[in-house]
Amino acid sequence: MAGDQKGKAKAEQAKGKAKETIGRAVGNERLTAEGRAEQSKGDTRQAKEKTKDVFKH
Repeated sequence: MAGDQKGKAKAEQAKGKAKETIGRAVGNERLTAEGRAEQSKGDTRQAKEKTKDVFKH
Protein backbone atom coordinates (compact mmCIF):
# COMPACT_ATOMS: atom_id res chain seq x y z
CA MET A 1 0.00 0.00 0.00
CA ALA A 2 2.84 2.42 0.71
CA GLY A 3 4.06 2.08 -2.87
CA ASP A 4 0.55 2.86 -4.07
CA GLN A 5 0.46 6.03 -1.95
CA LYS A 6 3.90 7.07 -3.19
CA GLY A 7 2.69 6.59 -6.75
CA LYS A 8 -0.37 8.73 -6.04
CA ALA A 9 1.86 11.44 -4.60
CA LYS A 10 4.06 11.46 -7.71
CA ALA A 11 0.99 11.50 -9.97
CA GLU A 12 -0.54 14.44 -8.08
CA GLN A 13 2.73 16.34 -8.27
CA ALA A 14 3.05 15.73 -12.03
CA LYS A 15 -0.59 16.59 -12.73
CA GLY A 16 -0.27 19.75 -10.64
CA LYS A 17 2.89 20.80 -12.43
CA ALA A 18 1.21 20.30 -15.81
CA LYS A 19 -1.83 22.32 -14.75
CA GLU A 20 0.35 25.11 -13.41
CA THR A 21 2.43 25.21 -16.60
CA ILE A 22 -0.64 25.26 -18.85
CA GLY A 23 -2.28 27.89 -16.67
CA ARG A 24 0.75 30.14 -16.95
CA ALA A 25 1.00 29.60 -20.70
CA VAL A 26 -2.60 30.62 -21.35
CA GLY A 27 -2.75 33.25 -18.62
CA ASN A 28 -5.36 31.40 -16.56
CA GLU A 29 -4.71 32.25 -12.90
CA ARG A 30 -7.31 29.78 -11.60
CA LEU A 31 -5.69 26.87 -13.42
CA THR A 32 -2.26 27.96 -12.19
CA ALA A 33 -3.52 28.06 -8.59
CA GLU A 34 -5.17 24.63 -8.94
CA GLY A 35 -1.88 23.25 -10.21
CA ARG A 36 0.02 24.64 -7.26
CA ALA A 37 -2.57 23.21 -4.87
CA GLU A 38 -2.29 19.74 -6.42
CA GLN A 39 1.48 19.86 -6.22
CA SER A 40 1.23 20.82 -2.57
CA LYS A 41 -1.17 17.96 -1.89
CA GLY A 42 1.26 15.56 -3.57
CA ASP A 43 4.17 16.97 -1.58
CA THR A 44 2.23 16.48 1.65
CA ARG A 45 1.32 12.89 0.77
CA GLN A 46 4.96 12.16 -0.13
CA ALA A 47 6.23 13.63 3.13
CA LYS A 48 3.73 11.54 5.09
CA GLU A 49 4.90 8.37 3.34
CA LYS A 50 8.56 9.21 3.97
CA THR A 51 7.81 9.75 7.65
CA LYS A 52 6.05 6.39 7.82
CA ASP A 53 9.07 4.74 6.16
CA VAL A 54 11.43 6.25 8.74
CA PHE A 55 9.45 4.81 11.63
CA LYS A 56 8.95 1.48 9.88
CA HIS A 57 12.69 0.78 9.54
